[in-house]
Amino acid sequence: MSKELVSALDALEEEKGIKAEVLIEALEEALKKAYEKNYDESQNVEVQFDNKKGNIKVYAVKTVVDEIDEPYEQITLEDALDINKAYEVGDEIRFEVTPKDFGRLAAQTAKQIIMQKVREAERGAVYDNFVGYEDEIVTGEVEREDSRYLYIILPGNQMAAMKPTDQMPSESYQMGDKIKVLVAQVQNEKKGPQVFVSRTHPGLVKRLFEAEVPEVFDGTVEIKSIAREAGDRSKIAVYSHNENLDAVGTMVGQGGARVQTVVTELSGENMDIVEWTEDPAEFIKNSLNPAEVVEVIFDKNNDRAATVLVPDYQLSLAIGKRGQNARLAARLTGFKIDIKPESARDEVIATLNEQPVFKKADDYNTGFELDDDSEE
Repeated sequence: MSKELVSALDALEEEKGIKAEVLIEALEEALKKAYEKNYDESQNVEVQFDNKKGNIKVYAVKTVVDEIDEPYEQITLEDALDINKAYEVGDEIRFEVTPKDFGRLAAQTAKQIIMQKVREAERGAVYDNFVGYEDEIVTGEVEREDSRYLYIILPGNQMAAMKPTDQMPSESYQMGDKIKVLVAQVQNEKKGPQVFVSRTHPGLVKRLFEAEVPEVFDGTVEIKSIAREAGDRSKIAVYSHNENLDAVGTMVGQGGARVQTVVTELSGENMDIVEWTEDPAEFIKNSLNPAEVVEVIFDKNNDRAATVLVPDYQLSLAIGKRGQNARLAARLTGFKIDIKPESARDEVIATLNEQPVFKKADDYNTGFELDDDSEE
């Protein structure tokens, strides 16, 4: 087996990128355990592999002492001096104890270790490949579905899983369907890399616009934040780094062509594209599009809360169906937004003025916090 094993290790290093020293270290440790299990577990042994000739030898290791407490692990100084006059207390002496039939066990163990390391290397290569695709779009093919996941085959024949929460409620998936997904997470687990993909992640909207709008891809137009209720509606805040370029118009495209491509890919999901601005009042106004905003009044006791006044006849429009417009605007801006009709302005001002300036710390936790899945 000797020369064959050396050749196999060299081939693995060249073809799989597995360092020979890594394999040898793993092999020696595995053979040590195999010896202890099959021959003599009481001895303190080590296994040495000659990576030039391929020979494998087992050595019992004993420490030189004045008096023996552990016969299998120690040797007296007197006996050690009979072997070599240079030995001193504390030195280690190795005695070869390689069994005659150890070659067969070594061959089996070597095969197991090599197969294990090859699998680990292949899993590591897959992980290294797909971790670089995190937050990127790939096209996959629907393979099957069980009670937990929808399974997608990605390029390279890698299987990915899509959780129910990552599936569009407005879509149904059939085996063989080609779909674009966002690589949401790559986990390096013992059983192999686990790739999770999504159709509902806000990042999918961003990547689709990057693919469709050159100005987004090159950074001239920046997507500042996204709030999404997948399959129904998304709000996107954009900013132009070129003062001569209209960010919203650039995203929409001539005749709405650019945004329509994204809408079609997302099965008709509505897109509200609004201008981002550093002025929080102006940003909040923009975020409530298509409703008209009369005034934004900030809460002096909570710098992330605001009351928005809209024309009475637009109150329902500003709030939206089942509160969706207000909810998405809050996620987009990061503000807790309370929408009131314009006619209630005096009441709003009076209520705000009645609020105590000093509040308990817990009272400040009532403001809106940006959800993880609503950020860019």
